[in-house]
Amino acid sequence: MQQPSPYIALSDEVQTALQAQQSVVALESTVIAHGLPYPANIEVAQAMESTIRAEGAIPATIGIHDGQINIGLTLEQITRLGTAQNVQKVSRRDLAITLATKQLGATTVAGTMLCASMAGIRFFATGGIGGVHRGAQSTMDISADLTELSRSPVLVVCAGAKSILDLDLTLEYLETQGVPVIGWQTDDFPAFYVRHSGRPLAHRADNVDTIAAIARVQWECHLNGLIVGCPIPQQYAMDPAPLEAATEEALRLALRPRVSQESTLLSVDRL
Repeated sequence: MQQPSPYIALSDEVQTALQAQQSVVALESTVIAHGLPYPANIEVAQAMESTIRAEGAIPATIGIHDGQINIGLTLEQITRLGTAQNVQKVSRRDLAITLATKQLGATTVAGTMLCASMAGIRFFATGGIGGVHRGAQSTMDISADLTELSRSPVLVVCAGAKSILDLDLTLEYLETQGVPVIGWQTDDFPAFYVRHSGRPLAHRADNVDTIAAIARVQWECHLNGLIVGCPIPQQYAMDPAPLEAATEEALRLALRPRVSQESTLLSVDRL
């Protein structure tokens, strides 16, 4: 295991697992602080950890507390993130500032990848990554998740990218950044609530041994992140047609004159 940063605080369980070369899976904390209301956010955080344990791995939820990057949050720390006000969203840009000012911080997908890499954790599970936003040709609104994938040697398992994004440009940008996108038992890029986006993938894997072999060679070649796109289970999937109609309506409302950025986010949240 690599020597971690002095700002990394591993839980005893995570430290023991890493030293024993057990499987450790990182989890983000933005979903706790900003994604869901209390107490559902705490319940979901615990459910995610329980799911990972049930598969024989050790969960490592990541967050920023009192000038430290905590890897493997306690229930008390999770609850603090889920109930406190003014919790910072922490990506690569924000990490040093949040640590230096000792603010409370929840890690985004990009921030979690970075912190996991700093701690020697190679696997991260999340719902969906950010990407290139619609209209990015004029706004340059591109998620830091995409560039972080090209920098941090972490395998991200997710249900693709959120359907509100420009998925074609997102895949183009990932290709430009040299990030492999592998479909888990699918030839089609998943789109969060939608199993199939209609965007074909160049690579597919149907068993975990193939994924493991690809990841091993990726890192032995000193390359960085990669995505395994795992479609949402059928029983939870949404019909893409009404979802796209709702997305277009929310974006239309958000683009009205004199609509603030906060109102834009609220309009999108209605989805």
